[in-house]
Amino acid sequence: MPRTMLFLMLVSYIVSCSAQPGRSMKGNSSDLQSDWIWNQLTCWESKSEPVQIGPINSMWHKKGVTKYELRGEGVGTIFKVDADNGNIGVYRPLDREKKARYNLEGLVIDIKTRKQMGPSTNFSVQVLDLNDNAPIFTKDPFNGTVPEMSDRGTSILTVSAHDPDDPTVGKHTNVTYKLLNNLENFFIEQETGLLRVKNPDLDRERKKDYHIIVQAKDMGLDPGGMSSTATVYISLTDINDNAPYFPHRQYNYSVSEAARIGATIGRVKAEDLDEGENAKILYTVVSPNSLFRIKTDPRTQEGLITIKEPLDFEKQRLHRLEVEAENPTLVKGRKYKTKTVLIFEVLDVDEPPLFSRDHYTFRVSENLPADTSVGTVLAKDPDQTKNKIGYSLRDGVNHFKIGKDNGIITTRMKLDREAIAWHNITVEAHEVGKSNSTSIAQVTIKVLDKNDNAPTLAENYNPHVCEDDVAGTVIQVISAVDLDETTPTVRFHFSIAVKDSNFSVKDNGNNTANITIKQAGFDQNEVSKFLVPIIISDNGHPSLSSNDTLEINVCSCDRERKPINCRHFAPLTSGVTVTVLLIVFLCIIIAIVLAVLIVHQKMQKKNAFVGLVKPPGEIREQLVRYDEEGGGEMDTNSFDITVLNSLRTNGPRLAKAVNCPPVYAQVRKPNNDMGTVVKMKKDEADGDRDGLPYDTLHVYGYEGADSVADSLSTLDVSSIDSEQDYDFLNDWGPRFHMLAELYGSDPCREISDY
Repeated sequence: MPRTMLFLMLVSYIVSCSAQPGRSMKGNSSDLQSDWIWNQLTCWESKSEPVQIGPINSMWHKKGVTKYELRGEGVGTIFKVDADNGNIGVYRPLDREKKARYNLEGLVIDIKTRKQMGPSTNFSVQVLDLNDNAPIFTKDPFNGTVPEMSDRGTSILTVSAHDPDDPTVGKHTNVTYKLLNNLENFFIEQETGLLRVKNPDLDRERKKDYHIIVQAKDMGLDPGGMSSTATVYISLTDINDNAPYFPHRQYNYSVSEAARIGATIGRVKAEDLDEGENAKILYTVVSPNSLFRIKTDPRTQEGLITIKEPLDFEKQRLHRLEVEAENPTLVKGRKYKTKTVLIFEVLDVDEPPLFSRDHYTFRVSENLPADTSVGTVLAKDPDQTKNKIGYSLRDGVNHFKIGKDNGIITTRMKLDREAIAWHNITVEAHEVGKSNSTSIAQVTIKVLDKNDNAPTLAENYNPHVCEDDVAGTVIQVISAVDLDETTPTVRFHFSIAVKDSNFSVKDNGNNTANITIKQAGFDQNEVSKFLVPIIISDNGHPSLSSNDTLEINVCSCDRERKPINCRHFAPLTSGVTVTVLLIVFLCIIIAIVLAVLIVHQKMQKKNAFVGLVKPPGEIREQLVRYDEEGGGEMDTNSFDITVLNSLRTNGPRLAKAVNCPPVYAQVRKPNNDMGTVVKMKKDEADGDRDGLPYDTLHVYGYEGADSVADSLSTLDVSSIDSEQDYDFLNDWGPRFHMLAELYGSDPCREISDY
């Protein structure tokens, strides 16, 4: 350290503030040397009383004429200058850690004019450091971990602190560390703050967490100085230093003999003082030929005991099982194992009968008489009581029966292999007197074949022979089928029943045969077809045969032997079977039924409007037209004569005198002017307020026969609703008799009906 600095430190203990010798400084003028004289100004921090730190002098100052002034940081609050002599004083405590230097400006001001005299000067005040700050830890608390049983000197963590004082002054920032507790288990390096293990026997299972107080002090190893403390939490991490152990030497369990294979029948747990991976336990069964197995539950670390073979109370009531537990990882470099004994007591249950086999297979020949023995099933009571067993059939009772006491299965009828070749039945066994204790066994019965069916042609062949075929031509390859069991050793033999035939049969040796022309020269005008009897026999014991007829048509053919003209040739007949015909007829019947239902539904909808719609043939809409004059009386195309005839069922009506008031005003009967009458009636109808609206009385166009609206014909309205007396029509001659009958109804009755 420089001697000047040491000297300043010694002086600082004698006087609080002083002015140190300095050099003259240049003023603001670039041409002249400044006439300001001042020394290096310093002041110790943390001084509370006002102190003088030194003067500033200028040649421009004249006492009584000018005065000194300061400008800059803290002027007026921290720093003040004596206006007459330029002494600078500090009036508030300084803190170097907040601000270590202040830059000020000195001026000379004329008292009267308040103008600056000469140039100003810039100078600074340096704050000197005192050891007034204790070390500050980088964090609080510190947390560290170390494995248990660590060797002495094992590092744990490093604590650190810094001092905000000036590092260039003495040992103000030289920090040292020491422990204030737990000195028997840990120690700390003074200068680095590295915390280490002192006691190598730290055991997590005894004590896991430690609380340590660390002190940090400045001034290095020198006495005195300022200090602070921080907390350090240390946790011991686990190592596998403890072997597992069973709390008990023996464990007792009870298990039913009906327990299913794989079911968990008990749990056992070995304790381990370690934790996590070090506390995992592996269980094994030590006892040889054991009926049990054990595995570890990964969640609870328990040993789950399961059954790997059925238990039987009648064979063995107690089972002794020796189990071993160990850690998968090493314990201090080696493996430790612990053992215990498990005792299982098997509990008896009422077991159902036990069949000698789970599945039985029997064979019986077909066509044997009823009550033929097929086979015997056997079941017994596995319990000590050895109750008597009864038998019954769950299915197959139509073909078989079983002895209730002995389990002998017999037939009820002759069996036909061609109908059912295999029978699968279920036999039930139960303890006599106990209907709820039953068991079942599956029985398969194979019906053995006997040669009781003769072979027949495989299909309905329809061969043909061409008129120009030569001898030796193969016209058909035939094969046979047999309802009996067809094994690879079955052979069919084909032959023709008559000796004198135009055709021959050649057996191919593979259950097929060729129909070959023996004598050529065919004419369909002479012979249109040949009926060839075929004999087919098998090689069974005994051998069976059948006679089939092969119909061969004579045809005119092309070069490729395709028939052109066959008088009896119908190649499609063989393809249309009875089943196809039935399906076709069924489809036709369904289509007819659907058509009837649709028509019936439409008729119901149409009948709903019977009161509103008149049949289209009743009155033609052409009766009233505005665009034609119409025909004469004999024009039958202008109206429907059937309607007029329907109103004459009771013959011509005679005019009757009525007392009912007419709906329409009476008019005088004209003699011969029918046009005048029609015009008058039209005017009355148009002026009738009680009648239907005008637009509903006439139709301007024919809408069709199926319209749901009623006829709007004026003739129809007049014939039903009109009350006018038209009896005068009878006087006009025979041509108007029909109209007189149509309009000659009783007015009173019509009015009441309306």
